[in-house]
Amino acid sequence: MSVIFAILKREFKSYFVSPVPYVLITIFLIVSNWLFFNTYFMAKEASMRVYIGQMPWIFLFFIPAVTMRVWSEEKKLGTMELLVTLPVKDFELVIGKFLACFFFLAVCLALTLTVPFTIAYTGAPDWGPIIGGYLGVLFMGTALIALGLFISSLTENQIVAFILSLLVAFVFLIIGENLVLYAIPDFFVPIFEYLGFGSHFMSITRGVIDSRDLVYYASFILFFLFLNVKSVESRKW
Repeated sequence: MSVIFAILKREFKSYFVSPVPYVLITIFLIVSNWLFFNTYFMAKEASMRVYIGQMPWIFLFFIPAVTMRVWSEEKKLGTMELLVTLPVKDFELVIGKFLACFFFLAVCLALTLTVPFTIAYTGAPDWGPIIGGYLGVLFMGTALIALGLFISSLTENQIVAFILSLLVAFVFLIIGENLVLYAIPDFFVPIFEYLGFGSHFMSITRGVIDSRDLVYYASFILFFLFLNVKSVESRKW
């Protein structure tokens, strides 16, 4: 546990020693707030439904930008070989880096709390969907982090890691949408609907905590963390 915490501390600090993460956070806040408040006052509805609904598409670009350098930079700088020779288990490296990304995401989401407070100041929102919305966003963001970390471990080029993460994340976002479901045989509809983020995300954002959605996200995260560990282990082969 102490090893994981040490890696977590090292990786989390690394997010704040260069201007890039600050730029990412600033862009994230500006884009998400502008897209929401651009229509909020005209809609005259004290709700975060639109704000939460736009998050998957913002995360489509934001999360790959956060994870693209985590492993690829280690490979590019040649520190990957040093890491795997240290008395640290591969899964500890993966979990430590994963938790660092998770807490970075948590910080970014905490900075968006000005939005519900603004809504509360201008109206009387229903806090149930708002809390559910944040939980849904956190689950989806964490799943995309696990995916992005695995893809980052496959290449030493950050741009390649970013593009691949974006494309794979887009697949998981789109396969459960009606646009795809209407175009495939009925036999595959339940499978595609379950694999896609959409139904699970919307269920949680409505304030409905279904065990099936929790199992989906837990399975997704553990699966890609497992692949990440195997990818790191392959450096020793």
